[in-house]
Amino acid sequence: MDKNRLLDMAAQSEEDRILLAKVYDKITAGERKNIPASTCFLTPREQILTKQVLRDVPVIFFGGTMDAERAVCCYMPEYLSEDDLFDPELCPISAVRAEFFKEDTLTHRDFLGSLMGSGIKRETVGDIYVSQGSCDFFVTKEILPYVLQNLESAGRTKLHLQEIPLEDVAVPVQETKEIRSTVSSLRLDAVVGAGFGLARGKAAGAIEAGRTAVNDLPCEKPDKAVSQGDKIALRGMGKIILETVGGRTKKDRIGIVIRRFG
Repeated sequence: MDKNRLLDMAAQSEEDRILLAKVYDKITAGERKNIPASTCFLTPREQILTKQVLRDVPVIFFGGTMDAERAVCCYMPEYLSEDDLFDPELCPISAVRAEFFKEDTLTHRDFLGSLMGSGIKRETVGDIYVSQGSCDFFVTKEILPYVLQNLESAGRTKLHLQEIPLEDVAVPVQETKEIRSTVSSLRLDAVVGAGFGLARGKAAGAIEAGRTAVNDLPCEKPDKAVSQGDKIALRGMGKIILETVGGRTKKDRIGIVIRRFG
């Protein structure tokens, strides 16, 4: 299937098409030359679209940690393996640790704002992990020298930056809450309502307003059927996973277990 047809099938906007065309060109060029190739960092949604465009090309999504959300798309020739991505000479991304005074309270938003304010493009930055007194984050290898030289502070807090090995990145344990509930059906609005403590009407309104994504793809249909294992994000409120779908209760409702993050 040719490039334009693949783009027509995958892209949902002109912005998608421009990005996916760049990704396609970069990865297929590596495949033709039989050399490693990688892209900028992609969101989970962009990774899904990239898989559709590169359906016939063996690619790896690599974000630095096993559970990284943002990842670069990589093509590795047959003479290399996925493990080679951890080779400093071949790895397309770098890890940075920013240390600061432990008494200062900094957030993900503080660091992302400082990175963008320093002229660093969002697509060159991967996941950001903030701990007490330090923040570890990933960047594309090309932008590393610029980051080390130009990211001096987050808000009013001074930073000390250094490159660290990927395996030394500290990933904070994310707090979660288990929610046990019952729903009349496995409609998206019913599950969103149960997971985020919203009335079903408000949940439906948020969905129709374009604030939700199911398995990283936008969804504006309150009546969409969801199933066990689905990941649902509600902008401004966080993310849930429908962990378990049980049987029906005596009142003919469906028992569910939801894991809420953040």
